[in-house]
Amino acid sequence: MKAQNGRVELAPLHNTAAVAGERLSEPVFPQRPHLLTNDPWPGDGERHWTPPQIYHALRGWAFPYLKSRLLPGDFHPIVAYLFTEYKCNLDCHYCWAYDNRVKGMTEEVAKASIDWLHSSTCRVLALMGGEVLLRPQFAQKVVYYAAKRNFFVYVPTNGRLMKPDVIDRLADAGVATFNLAVDAVDEKPGLPKALNPIRSSFEYLVKKQYRYGYTVFLNINICRNNVDDVRQLTEIAHEHKISTDYHINEPPLLEPDHFKHLEENSTYIRPEDYARIDAVVDWLIAKQRAGYTMANSVERLAQMKQFMRGGHSEPWNCRAGQNTLIIRVDGTLAPCFPMYNAVEDWGGVGEPRFDNRQLDDMKQSCQPHCFSTLNHIVGYCYDDRRVIEFLLRQARHGFQGIRGNLD
Repeated sequence: MKAQNGRVELAPLHNTAAVAGERLSEPVFPQRPHLLTNDPWPGDGERHWTPPQIYHALRGWAFPYLKSRLLPGDFHPIVAYLFTEYKCNLDCHYCWAYDNRVKGMTEEVAKASIDWLHSSTCRVLALMGGEVLLRPQFAQKVVYYAAKRNFFVYVPTNGRLMKPDVIDRLADAGVATFNLAVDAVDEKPGLPKALNPIRSSFEYLVKKQYRYGYTVFLNINICRNNVDDVRQLTEIAHEHKISTDYHINEPPLLEPDHFKHLEENSTYIRPEDYARIDAVVDWLIAKQRAGYTMANSVERLAQMKQFMRGGHSEPWNCRAGQNTLIIRVDGTLAPCFPMYNAVEDWGGVGEPRFDNRQLDDMKQSCQPHCFSTLNHIVGYCYDDRRVIEFLLRQARHGFQGIRGNLD
C-alpha cells in the first residue's frame, strides 16, 4: 500500500462532477429559538426519548442494516465517515491521521457526498478530521444539510474549539451525537486532549443535551501514560450520565510520510506496561458489568489484552468497504481510517470501486493488526440473532436509552 520511494500519496479524485457541483445551503439559525435560553427547562438533567427521536435513531441504524441484509450485492453503506478536515489544532503523539498540509473539504464535495449517500442505504454520517471544528460554520452547514436529509449525524471533537455558541449552532442544526475525545484529565506529554482545559464547555455540552436531544460520550484512548486518567475519566462520565468508548493505542498500519512520532513515542504500550493495562481493562470490565454505559462489550474489552500483545487470533468479519466507508477531503473513497493514505483506487463520490476479492485479500493481513471499535461492532452485527435479541431488549424498555451491548 506504500508508494515507491517511501512516499504515500492520495488517489486522484475520480468524480470531477463533485467539485463543480452545488454548494451547501445556508443554515437557518435558530430553528428552535426557545431552546437557546439558559433558564431552567422541563426535563433538563433527565433523558426521555420521544417517538420522533426513537424513529430517527431506528431510521439511521436499524433500517439500513435490515436493507443491507435483504438487498442483493455487498455494497450497502450503513455508516459513512466524511473527512471534512485533515488539519488539527492539537498534536497527539499517537495520532498519525492529521496532516496540516491537506486542504479541507469544499462545500461542493460535501453536498455531493451527502446526496450520493442519501441515494444508498446509508443514513449515519460521521464528520471526521483532523479537528472538525476548525471551520465551525462549515461543520454547521454539513450538519444542517445532512440532518434535513434525515441522516443521523455524529460530530467528533477534541473540544478546544467547542464554545457554547458552537454547541448551540450544531445542536440546532440537528446533530445527533457528540463524540468528545479526551485522554487525560490534565494535559500530559504527548496527550494534549484533556478534560480540564475544556471543562466549562463540557459542562455546557452535557447540560444542553437533554433539551436538544443529542447524546454525548467520551472517547478515550488507552495509552501507557494515561492509565490513572482512564479511571478518572470513566468515573466523571458516569457521574454526568454519559457513555464512554475505549480504544487501545496502536501504531499506524501504513507509515504516512508526515507522521513524526513513530519512533520514541511516549504513548505506545510496551511489554513492561502489560500488567498495568491488564489491570485497567479488568477494572473497566467490572464497571461495565456494574452498569456503567460503555460502547465496548465485555468481550471486546477483554480482547484488548491479547491485541496489545500482538494482535487478534482470528478474523473478526470486518465490513469496511461494504457497510462502512470513508470519504476523503477530495471526494475519493477508502474502506476505513487506516487506509486513508493508501494508493489503491477505490473510486470517488458516486462511483465506488470496491472489489470484494481485493478487500478480502487486504483484510487477511490488516484485520489482525486493527482494533476498530465501530467496524468491529458493525461486523459483530452480521449475526441476525444478535441484532434481533438486542432490538427486543431495547423495545422492552421502550427504547429509552441503550441497555447492554450486542454480546
